[in-house]
Amino acid sequence: MLDIHWMREHQQDVQNAADQKGIEISIQEVLSAYDERKALRQDMDEKRALRNRLSQEIGRAKAVSKALSDTAGAHMEQVREVNKKLQEQEDALRMLDAKVNQLLLLVPNVVSPDSPIGKSDQDNVLLKQVGAPPTFSFQARDHVELGALHDMIDIPRGVKIAGTRHYVLKGVGVQLHRAVQQLAIDYLQEQGFTLLDVPLMVRGEAMTNTAFFPLGQDQTYQIGTEDKWLVGTSEVPLVSYYANEIVDVSTPIRLAAASSCFRSEVGSAGRDVYGLYRVHQFAKVEQVVLCEADPELSEAMLQQITRHAEHLLQLLELPYQQMAVCTGDMSQKTYKQYDLETWMPSRACYGETHSSSNLHDFQARRAEIRYRDQAGKLKYCHTLNNTAIATPRILIPLLENHQQEDGSIRIPSALQRYMNGMKELTPAKTEGE
Repeated sequence: MLDIHWMREHQQDVQNAADQKGIEISIQEVLSAYDERKALRQDMDEKRALRNRLSQEIGRAKAVSKALSDTAGAHMEQVREVNKKLQEQEDALRMLDAKVNQLLLLVPNVVSPDSPIGKSDQDNVLLKQVGAPPTFSFQARDHVELGALHDMIDIPRGVKIAGTRHYVLKGVGVQLHRAVQQLAIDYLQEQGFTLLDVPLMVRGEAMTNTAFFPLGQDQTYQIGTEDKWLVGTSEVPLVSYYANEIVDVSTPIRLAAASSCFRSEVGSAGRDVYGLYRVHQFAKVEQVVLCEADPELSEAMLQQITRHAEHLLQLLELPYQQMAVCTGDMSQKTYKQYDLETWMPSRACYGETHSSSNLHDFQARRAEIRYRDQAGKLKYCHTLNNTAIATPRILIPLLENHQQEDGSIRIPSALQRYMNGMKELTPAKTEGE
């Protein structure tokens, strides 16, 4: 959420951000509705003040004489008219409140001056590439074939149990799934992050406060008819942990969580649906940072959490590239974003595996997370988030890049201690062997 006064002063910048992010909203309409509500409230306050004055005069008249004077009678009639008008205005104010609040929730964050302008991920800008994609002297297998060969991924039975875009991990598949998470957790704890185990089912208020609602509501699973929703990222409970609080960010607050995540993926039918790339249930280790409202500081935090994700990819010995995300590929809440894309041989391209975002105070304003500056003035924090690791998607490049001609899969040295010392995975025996 943006400050309304700042929005008025930067109306065109906010409108440009809405247009570039594909959010259909008129900022002029937002400001006009806000002004209409303000004027109505002011008029109602004036009527209440008039009613109080008239009531006092009626009281004084009654104290002097039991018989009401013509003036007192007129005042009583005027009070009745004021009350009637106030009742009508209160109904109108409730409608205006709902309209203004709804519009404000649709207003996007502005974007950083160095964010590329574009319409989709095709317009994201390459910043750097690290590592070289492998070249194979044999017919390389994709992760689904490797998963079957090692008896570690069973997609048909996952679909049988839960429907499309579900899967079952088995044996070493589960070990790898947990190993990459533990690697990320241990590394982030070394970097000073506090690990939390958070609720995966949250109130709608938490989704709204973190700017996943209302625009992302169709991507979220609801629990029956309750106001309970399954999170698509632990960013929601991590940020909400400090909602409606005044916090100490003299040193940035660094939080991390490893959690299951759920997304309905509405609108992605037929897109990236092969194998484990785009599924309904997955796991993430998430980084969240809260810091002072200093653009230079939050930019430094963005670079830092992105380096953390890069370091994990380097530990996994995977080639990747860093992309500056364009305006059309950003969410409503994002001020600046980087994506890390990892080489996936079966796709013959880099696929997104990590994302880092700086939101400035957009999210904190919704969640009412504030701190006191050196002068004691309350300010809204800047918030940031990053995917340290997401699995099973990361298993795609992990299996495919490290495969060998005989079907075995090399385990990066950083993962070996989480895999009971195994240095490679050998294909499972076939029936009859």
